[in-house]
Amino acid sequence: MAYFFIADIHFGHVNALSFDNRPFKTIEEHDHALVENWNRAVGMDDEVFILGDISWYNAMKTIELVKSLNGIKNFIVGNHDKKLLKNREFQSLFAEITDYKELDLSGGKRAVLSHYPIPCFNHHFYGWYHFYGHVHRSFEWNMMERVKYEMTVLYDKPCLMFNCGVMMDYINYTPRTIEEILSADSLNQAPVDAQ
Repeated sequence: MAYFFIADIHFGHVNALSFDNRPFKTIEEHDHALVENWNRAVGMDDEVFILGDISWYNAMKTIELVKSLNGIKNFIVGNHDKKLLKNREFQSLFAEITDYKELDLSGGKRAVLSHYPIPCFNHHFYGWYHFYGHVHRSFEWNMMERVKYEMTVLYDKPCLMFNCGVMMDYINYTPRTIEEILSADSLNQAPVDAQ
């Protein structure tokens, strides 16, 4: 069993294609690719933490999509999920639904999970991780990367926070393990300009 993380799936959200410059011609192609990628990566016994903003479809269509996804699904609520949470069948698809979670990982590691980035997350000075979404690749994500840079480089304090939005290069529309996120993030992310 492994833990996987993903945020800002936005099934059915046509505007997300252009907003994030997602590489799909139609929302149907987008949704199909996300389901295929998910089921290639995630086994039936793996746990996936969806960090909010799962779908713009109605509850019935969203339920159909979530049922097609492998693994044990946990849901961290995002700002676009409130209507879906009124549906009991939708709720029943998840092992846990919460706004915030502190998760024990292997080897004594721990992570803070939230839809929203929290620059001063619990135990950030002690090597905990923070996985979040919400900010896509916007100026707000750049702000979070700037905070991460300042804490790590200027103040010599670890700040292990990672945007798990599907549009991030190291997520690439696929749920990822902590090991995949850490190794890909260190290779693919340009350092924030110190000026």
